[in-house]
Amino acid sequence: MSNDNNQASNDKNNNIQNNNSSGYTPPKVWKNDSENGGKFASINRPTAGARHEQKLPVGDAPLQLYSLNTPNGVKVNILLEELAELNIKGAEYDAYQIDISEGDQFGSGFVAINPNSKIPALVDYSATVDNSEASEPIALFESGAILLYLAEKFGKFIPMQQGKARADCLSWLMWQMGSAPFLGGGFGHFYAYAPEPLEYPINRYTMETKRQLDVLDTHLKDHEYMCGNAESDYNIADMIIWAWYGQLVLGKLYDAAEFLQVEEYKHLKRWAQKIAERPAVSRAVDLVLKPIV
Repeated sequence: MSNDNNQASNDKNNNIQNNNSSGYTPPKVWKNDSENGGKFASINRPTAGARHEQKLPVGDAPLQLYSLNTPNGVKVNILLEELAELNIKGAEYDAYQIDISEGDQFGSGFVAINPNSKIPALVDYSATVDNSEASEPIALFESGAILLYLAEKFGKFIPMQQGKARADCLSWLMWQMGSAPFLGGGFGHFYAYAPEPLEYPINRYTMETKRQLDVLDTHLKDHEYMCGNAESDYNIADMIIWAWYGQLVLGKLYDAAEFLQVEEYKHLKRWAQKIAERPAVSRAVDLVLKPIV
């Protein structure tokens, strides 16, 4: 067995060397190279946890949002603004900027809410348990979790009854959470942020991004919204997908519209433009965020 393992390892190394056009051969043990990591090289590290003490401000509203107007942040912005549009009591919020280029996500206050140090994060100070005041505020991280929590808390923008409509909403919600890292961390990073263009990762992630765009375009050929055709079918699935894929086909991300030939996806573009014209969405993409210091 050990001989077989050694042969497999040798074959792998030979394959890397024979097909290596970049001049890079992976070492046996990876080491962090902060000088060659692209736009966020000085920020990213292979470790978790707080790097500095930084207390987060807390306003008077029941919901406290700590975020940035990136696609992941815009998802939550949209829902909060849609709830504000309906004058939903208890959905009032204060929004604070977490500047990821300055490392705010590694401050002790933010890490206490989100140990993964990614925006957005939200704290609900109005939460109750068994109709009595909760002993502690409820902290949430991951955009999908925040959207689901808020939609269910207020009974808006999600089908509340078990059945096909709810299943469709949850399926598309989870589709986005699983798919977007290929778009943002994959395509976006190598196309827009890497220190130099590399053909293989750009081609590989472009192929997957265009496949995802085709998934959405094909679905939206027969749907006005992600989960139906009526105005009442507009829900958090639309919000979470639009923040990434809607903005992408509208030319708002990575300056990549021509490269990706987004005009091919006419059903997706129709849907994206329709969502973009909603007043709450228009406010959400440029949400005013208060400084944390």
